[in-house]
Amino acid sequence: MPNFSLLRKFHNFATMKTDNISEALGRTALVAGEEMMDRLTDCRVTVFGVGGVGSWCVEALARTGIGHIRIVDPDAVAASNINRQLPALHSTVGQAKVDVVAARIADINPSCEAIAIHDRYTPENAYSYGLENEDFVVDAIDSLADKADLILRCTDPSTAPRKAFFSSMGAARKLDPSKIRTAEFWDVEGCPLARALRTRFRRSATFPKRKFRCVYSPETLPHRLDGPSGVNGTFAHTTAIFGLTLASMIITELYNNK
Repeated sequence: MPNFSLLRKFHNFATMKTDNISEALGRTALVAGEEMMDRLTDCRVTVFGVGGVGSWCVEALARTGIGHIRIVDPDAVAASNINRQLPALHSTVGQAKVDVVAARIADINPSCEAIAIHDRYTPENAYSYGLENEDFVVDAIDSLADKADLILRCTDPSTAPRKAFFSSMGAARKLDPSKIRTAEFWDVEGCPLARALRTRFRRSATFPKRKFRCVYSPETLPHRLDGPSGVNGTFAHTTAIFGLTLASMIITELYNNK
């Protein structure tokens, strides 16, 4: 079972009127309106992976007023994360990423219920997350096997989140933000990770039962230097845009649900 660590839980503010919403979320309320602010407060989101993509997604969700954010990641901050990951600072090296990010959520929006799970999602522990009780699930996982299983689980009507599931394809070796886009999984083009996932599904003859949208870029830059085997180079602005795009997909869904 995952090690659940509830960092902070405060009374939420779903019943507050627009003119009484805290100053911190006031600019959001001006464009969102009272009903959407209530939906944001009630919304439950789980983000798997809080690295170069997931951490920026969580940042945007917290700053927009999402009321319940659960984050899952097994890793500690490493010095090699500093070029692109929001929780990665010289002062946080060695700390669990989920703990750093959850503390940040609490500092941004004390009314948010932030739950940090320092564990890896796997097919063996997938049942314990109760994904069907979440409104949205975001996949920012690197492991191909774990990612494939999460996709299958979140597109199965019996275990899918209540509103939507969104997935990040490969964000490494990208430079041009204008090439970052969204598409239904089977329409993603030029992404090696999407290609590997589709190959895996075909070989196992097990396919997602519902369509789902992804953020991706068809761009692939060459490596300029030799590095450790299996390690891809990254830029902060592109991985961050992937994460912010995932957050925008959730926020847009809530905005349009009037």
